[in-house]
Amino acid sequence: MTSQATIPVVVNGACGKMGREVIKAVAQAEDMTLAGAIDKKPDLVGQDIGEVIGYQPLEVPVMNDLEATLVMAQSQGQAVMVDFTHPDTVYESVRAAIAYGVRPVVGTTGLSPEQIRDLAEFADKASIGCLVVPNFSIGVVLMQQAALQAAQYFDHVEIIELHHNQKADAPSGTAVQTAQMLTEAKKRFNAPLVAETETIQGARGGQTPAGIHIHSVRLPGLIAHQE
Repeated sequence: MTSQATIPVVVNGACGKMGREVIKAVAQAEDMTLAGAIDKKPDLVGQDIGEVIGYQPLEVPVMNDLEATLVMAQSQGQAVMVDFTHPDTVYESVRAAIAYGVRPVVGTTGLSPEQIRDLAEFADKASIGCLVVPNFSIGVVLMQQAALQAAQYFDHVEIIELHHNQKADAPSGTAVQTAQMLTEAKKRFNAPLVAETETIQGARGGQTPAGIHIHSVRLPGLIAHQE
């Protein structure tokens, strides 16, 4: 049984790149207890998550039954689920967490605005806190604030984001959030000066309703970067 002084944490996507880091952080935190490790890789189910990620044994097995893990975590206290999974599954996982009274912290990107609104309404009705965080980096927050300041003086902006080639969604959640913040600060960008013609479709990147172009680069070995 988890101590009342600690927060039970379930990590969904525990064996992925970010999930592994969350597991280590929770294991090292004095005010948190690892209450569950979820991953869909069948060859890892049942193994100690600490050993799977090259850390010390944690006596928490990898499981692939999200709902059973949520029930177990919720019985231990005010539980939290950290989700670093896939755009195709994150919405249902977060709804399940809210339904079982577990507070989601979502690092997975790719949720549509409609899905985020639905989750917000569902969480409000359940009186459950829910965080959807496109990026946890302090540097990104500072970059976004700098972009907002620059938007007061410049009428043209393009966003270029780079990630490794295993990232499933494009553009990144950080790029989408940055574009939304800029749009709220200023109605329209990039008024056309000439009649553009693309000889290869998409050469100018995607474009938001506010006129902001977003370019997504996916190559092996790249570390998350935005400019």
